[in-house]
Amino acid sequence: MRNGLIAGFVFGLIGLSCAESVRPNFIIIFTDDQGYQDLGCFGSPDIKTPRIDQMAKEGMRFTGFYAQTVCGPSRGALMTGCYPIRFARQDDPNSIHPEMHTDEITIAEILKELGYATGAFGKWDLAGHNPAAYKEELLPPHQGFDVYFGTPGSNDKVVNLIRGTKEIEQKANMATLTRRYTDEAIAFIESKKDAPFFVYLAHTMPHTKLAASAAFKGKSAGGLYGDVIEELDFNVGRVLDRVKELGLDDNTYIIFTSDNGPWLIRKNHSGHADPLRSGKTSCWEGGLRVPCIMRAPGRIPAGTECDAVAATIDLMPTIARLAGGKAPTDRMIDGVDIAALMSGEVKAIDRTYYFYQHDCLRAVRSGKWKLMLPHTEPVEASIAYKWRNHIAKADAARIQKPQLFNLEDDIGETTDVSSQHPEKVAELMKLAAWARQDLGDHDTFGANARTFGAKRRLLSGEPGYAETIFPKKKKK
Repeated sequence: MRNGLIAGFVFGLIGLSCAESVRPNFIIIFTDDQGYQDLGCFGSPDIKTPRIDQMAKEGMRFTGFYAQTVCGPSRGALMTGCYPIRFARQDDPNSIHPEMHTDEITIAEILKELGYATGAFGKWDLAGHNPAAYKEELLPPHQGFDVYFGTPGSNDKVVNLIRGTKEIEQKANMATLTRRYTDEAIAFIESKKDAPFFVYLAHTMPHTKLAASAAFKGKSAGGLYGDVIEELDFNVGRVLDRVKELGLDDNTYIIFTSDNGPWLIRKNHSGHADPLRSGKTSCWEGGLRVPCIMRAPGRIPAGTECDAVAATIDLMPTIARLAGGKAPTDRMIDGVDIAALMSGEVKAIDRTYYFYQHDCLRAVRSGKWKLMLPHTEPVEASIAYKWRNHIAKADAARIQKPQLFNLEDDIGETTDVSSQHPEKVAELMKLAAWARQDLGDHDTFGANARTFGAKRRLLSGEPGYAETIFPKKKKK
């Protein structure tokens, strides 16, 4: 635990208002590969999600909320408040799913320093994507979490379960995972009900291989995928109910969202991003824009909607501030404090959002405008080429010139209006140039990207190794 380092980022509790003197609890429920439309309250025609729909009625629905294109980078972004290309990796500079360096500061570490009990349950994916080849030293107990129960990577083939840092079960029954993760999270909440707590409940589902328990299998009009979502909905309801039964409802923020868009190549095992274009692994809206609902009675107005640009990278600085702390100040943090959006005090914030497909900068959004950028990386090293079979052909094609979309009028990104707004194209191209310099791109190591002393090769493999630009911090 980095006590000396993180203490410098934490406000003392003296000076907090009476309303903030009892620090709130936080629960993040993070699903895997769930599409924008895959909730009743986001327009699903055949998947029933009454508990999450009720959560939306009692809270705020975020309709312009972004994650990242795939699993591991999305989790690292949530934990650090940074774009994946910025935060430091440990020993895997070219991995699509980053192994997050232990000298990164996570949301759990900030809250732990403030006296919070911290628990992670479910998929981690920041210590190695292969469940049989993970690094124990990168698991949640070494990244700020007191308690961990879950799996280190994805369920592409099998799920091996870990408690703390020790493997306790191999080839777990995937149909039991949603219930088991929820059981563990609820038990943690019950045991920590008298102190502030942070729960990170990161479900394996609906990433394939899909599995639903007997109580839900075959019950949804949305097929097996619908069964899986409806089981998730039921278990979200269990968390909501237990928080209320324990008398914690008025002091708990509950956030529900997904790590990226649907994995469309899985056909009837995939979700739905309508009315957005494309899905997982792409930087079209369907790849990164995800459903998001936040609920906190008395803190987040009920039955409201926010269409401002917000993102998983905003959760770390926002939650840190709501808990009485703040984000780290010795490094760049990309997320912004969206507490005023959550409370309904403001309807929009001035910010730019950057879309990365692994190491490639693909798009820039400012306000209602989104510019898809030309592909400049060599074809043979192209991430788009590598992932072309995961995306519809039209969406995987290399972009030759900038394409501009007005997302207010054209959420499906069907009509390029760049020729009608050359001044807006020029403005967004300048923002892209800043991102390449500061964050990085396939051929550029960003000026404020981090390594913590380890040589880090550019993800494309060109032209060699980046210089160390961020000193390694010694743990205390």
